[in-house]
Amino acid sequence: GMVAGPDTASLLHQPSRSIVKALDRAGKKVSDVDLFEINEAFAAVGIASMRDLGITDDIVNVNGGAIALGHPIGMSGNRLAITLLYELRRRGGGLGAAALCGGGGQGDALILRVD
Repeated sequence: GMVAGPDTASLLHQPSRSIVKALDRAGKKVSDVDLFEINEAFAAVGIASMRDLGITDDIVNVNGGAIALGHPIGMSGNRLAITLLYELRRRGGGLGAAALCGGGGQGDALILRVD
């Protein structure tokens, strides 16, 4: 057979992999993070990422994810970062992680601290 595009099994795990790499670079652990924003291009991405990271839904996409809020093509990363920033600010600060998967099999993450 032929495959066009990334391996979808690996695509599901790219947000969690990118979060771990970004946290490593920042000298932090998953347990240091107060809130996560994980883009749900489809529901399985969020589920796989939570399982990979060992986190629960009470700290993930607390105001709704892409399925509820929308998936603005070309600016999903901005939506994640701004949603995370405002929620951390509302809670009085903390450490947050935002991540998404993208075409070609990449994963991108941002670690954000609000004091």
